[in-house]
Amino acid sequence: MERFAVLTNDLQYAAMNKHPERIEAVKKFLPHQIHFLKQARELSVPVIHLQLIKDGGEQNWHDRQFVRGAEGARIIDEVLDDSDIIVEKPKDSGFFHTNLDDVLKERNITTVIITGMQTQICVQTTAADAFFRGYKVIVPSDVVVSTKEMDTERALVWLEKYCARVLGSDQIIDLIQQEASLDQA
Repeated sequence: MERFAVLTNDLQYAAMNKHPERIEAVKKFLPHQIHFLKQARELSVPVIHLQLIKDGGEQNWHDRQFVRGAEGARIIDEVLDDSDIIVEKPKDSGFFHTNLDDVLKERNITTVIITGMQTQICVQTTAADAFFRGYKVIVPSDVVVSTKEMDTERALVWLEKYCARVLGSDQIIDLIQQEASLDQA
């Protein structure tokens, strides 16, 4: 029996509003992300937000926006629900020096669905680290984003060849529903 969890990467104010190109890419992506999270929650799939938090020793202005308590470090309101879990991460991968593996194991999660930003960095490294830990990995092609579309396309090709199934979000919801109906049989 599969047990799913959705992981989001860096859906934070500073990351999403970094520069005009990023803002434009996020504007197209965000409605898909919001809709997918809503569907997942309706199917009782846990949503875990991976929140980049810097230690405060950063020298550049952009990184200082990710210090705990800074407005830029906050998960954006549009994707956050009271039922969600937040796991702070110091680097790109959601598994690097975090308790994410423990959070997933406590819930008997077997399959992670990795969404968010930037496909070629945080999504890709989190997916590889999940694969190394024995999780099945699914990446929804329409619920990940990079500033440049070609970066997303290249990352999705790499992910599918290496460590993940790449599917559309509707296909993933169908898969979760099928597994739920098998579980109830």
